[in-house]
Amino acid sequence: ISPKVKEAASLLWEDPVCNFKLFFGICDGLIELTMNPHHHIQVAASKSLKEFLTSMDQHIDFVLLKLIQLYTSKSEVPQPVRDEMGRIIIEAARDNWEERLGLTCAMMEIVPYLVNEQILTLINLIVNTGLSDNALEVKVKMREVGEYVIDVHGELVIDILLPVFENYLDTTPDSRATDGVKQNVVILMASLARHLSKDDPKVKPIVCKLMESLSTPSEQVQIAVGKCLAPLVPAIKDISQQLIERILYQLLESEAYGERRGASYGLAGIVKGLGLLSLKQMKIMPVLIEAIQNKKEFRHREGALMAFEQLSAMMGPLFEPYVINVLPHLLNCFGDGNPYVRQATDKASRTIMEKLSGHGVKLVLPSLLKALAGDSWRTKCGSVELLGKMAFCNPKQLSSCLPNIVPKLIEVMADSHNKVQRASQEALKQIGSVIKNPEIQAIVQFLLDALSEPSKYTSKCLSTLLKTSFVHRIDAPSLALIIPVLTRSFDQRTDTKKSAAQIVGNILELTDEKDLKPYLDSIIPGLKGALLDPVPDVRLYSAKALGCLVRGIGEIPNLMDWLLNTLVSEQSSVDRSGAAQGISEVMVGLGPEKLESTMGSVLEMLDNDDLPPNQRDGYLMLFIYFPISMKEDFADYIDEILDPILSGLASESEFVRDTSYKAGQKIVQIYADCAINLFLPRLENGLFNDNHRIRLASCCLLGDLLYKIMGVSGKQSTVSADEDDNFGTDETKKIIIEVLGKERRNRVFSGLYMARSDVALQVRQAALHIWKIVVSNTPKTLKEILPVLIEMILSCLASEVYDKRSVASRTLGDLVKKLGDRILPEVIPILEKSLSAEDFTQRQGVCLGLSEILSATSKDQVDVYSASLLPAIRKALVDTHAEVRSSAASTFAALHNVLGSRALDEILSPLLKMMETLEGEEADNLIDALKEIMTAKSRVVLPYMVPKLVQKPVNIAALASLSSVANDALHDHIDLIIRSVVQGLCDLEDKEAMIELEHGKAIVTSIRDENGHSKMLDTLESLATSEDPKTRRYCAYLLASFCSNTTVNIEEFIKDLWKILLGRFSDEDPEIVKVCWEAFNTATKRLLPGDQVRLVPDLRTAVSMSVDMKNKRDASYTLPGFCLPKGIHAIVALYREGILNGTPELKEHSILGIKEAIQLTNTVALKPSVVQITGPLIRVLGERYVPNIKAACLDALSLLIDKVKIALKPFLSQLQTTFMKSLHDTNRDVRNKGVNALTKLVTFHNKVDNLFTDLHSGTKNTDLSIRETMLSALHGTMLHGGSNMSQSLAHSISTTLATNIGAPEDAIRIANGACIGSLASFFGEEELLKFINDNIISGGGNADAQIKHGRAMALAGLFKYSPDRICKLEILRSIVMSIAKLLDSDKVPVCNSACYAASHVIIHLLKRGDDPDDCMQHLLTCLVQNCSHGTSNDIRSFANNMVHMISISTPGVDPPLSDQNISKFLVPLLDSTTRKIPLVRSSSESAIATLLQLNHGDEIVERVKGLLDNKSLDTLYRFLPTARRVANDYRTYSSHEDDLFGKFSSKN
Repeated sequence: ISPKVKEAASLLWEDPVCNFKLFFGICDGLIELTMNPHHHIQVAASKSLKEFLTSMDQHIDFVLLKLIQLYTSKSEVPQPVRDEMGRIIIEAARDNWEERLGLTCAMMEIVPYLVNEQILTLINLIVNTGLSDNALEVKVKMREVGEYVIDVHGELVIDILLPVFENYLDTTPDSRATDGVKQNVVILMASLARHLSKDDPKVKPIVCKLMESLSTPSEQVQIAVGKCLAPLVPAIKDISQQLIERILYQLLESEAYGERRGASYGLAGIVKGLGLLSLKQMKIMPVLIEAIQNKKEFRHREGALMAFEQLSAMMGPLFEPYVINVLPHLLNCFGDGNPYVRQATDKASRTIMEKLSGHGVKLVLPSLLKALAGDSWRTKCGSVELLGKMAFCNPKQLSSCLPNIVPKLIEVMADSHNKVQRASQEALKQIGSVIKNPEIQAIVQFLLDALSEPSKYTSKCLSTLLKTSFVHRIDAPSLALIIPVLTRSFDQRTDTKKSAAQIVGNILELTDEKDLKPYLDSIIPGLKGALLDPVPDVRLYSAKALGCLVRGIGEIPNLMDWLLNTLVSEQSSVDRSGAAQGISEVMVGLGPEKLESTMGSVLEMLDNDDLPPNQRDGYLMLFIYFPISMKEDFADYIDEILDPILSGLASESEFVRDTSYKAGQKIVQIYADCAINLFLPRLENGLFNDNHRIRLASCCLLGDLLYKIMGVSGKQSTVSADEDDNFGTDETKKIIIEVLGKERRNRVFSGLYMARSDVALQVRQAALHIWKIVVSNTPKTLKEILPVLIEMILSCLASEVYDKRSVASRTLGDLVKKLGDRILPEVIPILEKSLSAEDFTQRQGVCLGLSEILSATSKDQVDVYSASLLPAIRKALVDTHAEVRSSAASTFAALHNVLGSRALDEILSPLLKMMETLEGEEADNLIDALKEIMTAKSRVVLPYMVPKLVQKPVNIAALASLSSVANDALHDHIDLIIRSVVQGLCDLEDKEAMIELEHGKAIVTSIRDENGHSKMLDTLESLATSEDPKTRRYCAYLLASFCSNTTVNIEEFIKDLWKILLGRFSDEDPEIVKVCWEAFNTATKRLLPGDQVRLVPDLRTAVSMSVDMKNKRDASYTLPGFCLPKGIHAIVALYREGILNGTPELKEHSILGIKEAIQLTNTVALKPSVVQITGPLIRVLGERYVPNIKAACLDALSLLIDKVKIALKPFLSQLQTTFMKSLHDTNRDVRNKGVNALTKLVTFHNKVDNLFTDLHSGTKNTDLSIRETMLSALHGTMLHGGSNMSQSLAHSISTTLATNIGAPEDAIRIANGACIGSLASFFGEEELLKFINDNIISGGGNADAQIKHGRAMALAGLFKYSPDRICKLEILRSIVMSIAKLLDSDKVPVCNSACYAASHVIIHLLKRGDDPDDCMQHLLTCLVQNCSHGTSNDIRSFANNMVHMISISTPGVDPPLSDQNISKFLVPLLDSTTRKIPLVRSSSESAIATLLQLNHGDEIVERVKGLLDNKSLDTLYRFLPTARRVANDYRTYSSHEDDLFGKFSSKN
């Protein structure tokens, strides 16, 4: 059975050494082996017997008879032994039917060698004994033997065998025992009938018997009959229609399942015999389709399904054209309610799928997949089950369809209907059931679990797959289940991706290319994603999987292009690393030829200096992985890649450097032997490269190479107290010398020792670590390499590269420490001589070397060489090259550390004396030298030099140079230096001073710490207030320089700067103002927005402090600094930031600050900032803020309107809307501020009717406070812009005002009176006269108190705001009479209002200078009476205040009243001074002081004292001191406490 065993046995049989030969005696042994209980041995023995007869066919009789004899003997089954009662005493022996089966197999094999008589003997055995064998397996095999005999010999022995079959059928009685034999004989006879002519009359009887046999409830018989019918059908075509009708009836109507089943086999056999067209011609398919659609009779559906099953089985691919039509019915029957129908559907679908060809699969599959997308769950279930049946397609079709089927089945596993889910699971199980790979078959359940619940079982499944050792080929069904699990795994966490990549690599080598190709589109994206995973192991296994894939199926389209594109990706170094790893593994599969072409392209790209870092990094990564994967195949490219690697080590990009270093490490690790000759020379040069990165990488790679040679890891810790501790051994020393040679060892160790003193810390650390590991004894090794080391040091000291000189000098100092006097005598003379070298780099190297030597030697050793060293150092300090001077300063610092103050005397004193004589470039060099010395030793040198430099004439340039490098040592000298610099500038002529000023600015900007700045600003603040203009001016220049050039955070000092700079905004010198303004702007602009907001209160404070108290009281005062062009630009920007982004508190501060800035700025300077100011204020007013913020905004806008007026015209509409909105605010102060602002706005408003209309409407508001505000606003706007109002609107307003005269609220009546007064100034004369007569002076004394009060306020308004127009109407006498009547009222508001009106009439008449009809005298008399009112103190005090108001409101009239009138007022006023009521007493005091004009002297007192009675005179004398004090108080002349129209006074 096994090909390998068969091949081995054949070789052994044919081996001439063994000399095996065939002989008759073998026959018995072979026959004996056919009865072995193991079937594979029976088969092998039977085939061997056949081979025996091939060579010795003369023994066929013996063999046949022997087999028949043995079979007959083995057929006798022992019966159980029973007692006389029939009970079994001894059980029957076991029937060893396996032996008979083996003999039957042997009979099958010898059939070709039989002849007539032997055939007849065998057929008789089969018919009489074999077909009635007790074992079913033997009976089946016997029938197969008979069929084989007929197939081989039938045509020759038909006449012999046919009578045997007919005789048996005719003579054998009918019984249950013989029915099975008869059926098998009929099948044999049918097989024999195939050899008859189709015209032979014996055929039809045979066919009839076959048709009868179809009813036998044995499927094997029915199968055999079906097969036999097909070749016999051409002989019975004339009755085929009747046979088909009979079979269809039996198929659909019979109640016995066996009969219907047999009918299906018969139908299939007949159709096969007639041909495929018979299905259509004999209308078989329409009958079956109708039957399968019969919903009432399940037998019809079941029968039709059985017919489809057998037609497909019998016809094979020929039936495929009908499968498409049958498919929808199959889908429906999967969900049939009858279990028999569902069972028949299952069988039919399985058979159909088994027989499908590749073309059939292509026809069926789209329909099934489309059905999965439907809404019906039953259809989905049917489609799923049919897809599951496709597992039984032949392997070729299976491998092509499963990649499409399994993903769809996995999708529907998530269907909402549980039956669909179960169907998909069952379908996947069916696919799993046909897996032939035993390893996969054992873990199918794990795969199915992972597919059904991926989140739960995927990890377990992957773990199982990893543990599985694959031996057998992996077939298509296995891949169909494994690939979806792996594909999903690539989208999960890292460990899952890693496992998936490993499994892909494991299974690829055991998979056929044709089975794998359909899954490439699923596998490769996952592997690509895993190749870019951050975890290295995931990338490793995915790269290996890709390599296996390429080795298995060849180059994959687009894969290499994708890898090369990813290799130069800008995304991440992880992506590039994964791509490089993938390319290296793929390259193994593609072979050396592909490597050669790829390397050529890569090296060409790396030669490009302009290559972007990400691309260079990607290409260099190939050199990390190629050595790992390609091994010896890559060795030929080592020399070519060394230069790109070393170049990459110097890259500015860290990731490129890291990659280059790793590539170098790989070369050292893998190709150590050949790398020594190629790599080591480059590493030696790399130790002295100008780029510290190359030095570091060269050092580390050199260490790796030495470790490799020594056979150590180099990873041990070398941290110890002493840097000269060593961990090397003599053995490793010998190995290094043996491999490198002594000369090369010395060069390598010398370079390594110098690297210990490298300027880069990382290089020093790496070199020290390597030195400790590879060197066994430092002093001994230094002695061995000293000549080479000294040569290298001197070479580097003369180098043009500073770093090399520095390294050499450090190494020299280190050698001096270790070897002391042994090296100094040899080195010092060389260094002294080299100080005179023409090459300045050599001189600089000498200075560096001297510094290190001085640092490493004692004072006594320095004294020995001081005679030559000190002049050399002084000479180097004034060298023509700055680099030499800088290094010489370091040498001086080292010298000072050794000699102390002696170094100052020996070096600095001569240099300072030289400063007095040197000029030009030499002087500059000397100052630069001092600067370098200061840099090195500022705390020591500065106290020594400052006192000398500040002496007159002050050397400002030298101070500037020293200050720039003094750092914090400058603190203690700042005050002295700044004062000296300013004084020095003052002592110079202006032109020369401006040149030296630049050095002074350098001093200021050289101060870099907080303490130094504080001291500097304190000094400058004191100088800024000097009486000397020059001092103040140079101080301003220094402050401006500090603000512009300082590098510190200016926010820390801004408060002090503002205080100083704003204080100079009022300086007498315009130049100082301008410089300070520029400094202020610069400093303020450097603040961050957040700091600006926070500092708003401090800026307000600074502005306030910049204006003295005297100027603060002057409302017209402007600050000169603010009045410059763009003078308030910076301050407005800062306040604007506070308004827009500050807290409510800071917003208020910012708004008030802007208001103050507006107040202190003239109109010209304000105009450029109007937009910046107005916009934020309007914005704030449009939002919800606390009243004080809104009030501040309105104040600021009012002031701005006062200042710039027409410049605000672009904002007119916005301002009007904003102010109108403020009139409705709930806060009274906001409303009043809004009234004030609106009143000012109307002065340049051309189209006022809309505004007045809105205000007029507002006067009718139901809210009392809003009505009052609207009336106030109406009054103010009419007063300043009413002339532009239309008369129709004025008439409408007058009607409302007339109504309000009798309003119930006092405030409304007062405001209404003011409105009437302002309306009268532009109202038509006739309308005005009518208005006054009808509403104010008519009605007599019967009106109520409210109307009287309203009339009194109206009269007051008329004479306060429109007195001239009233006098022109010639109704003055009537008005005075009306006022006099109102003065007699006992109601305080009415009386006081009338008194207020009378006062304004008197004031107007006094200003006019006439008194028509004694009107004024009449009113004065009434006023005197009110001053002495006997019952109401309120009336009395108010009258006193009116006298005071009359006295101060007529400054142009001297005296305002006649002496007689004054004396009349004095009597009641003096009486009031004796009253205990404070309100009465204080009002009388102010009235007397202003009435007598005591602020101008006692002239009026002298004139009127004769007109007073004695009592009043005495009171006057007692009161005069108090009256004089009151007269000298300025508030006496600016306060009208009882001005009823106070808020509508002249400020409006």
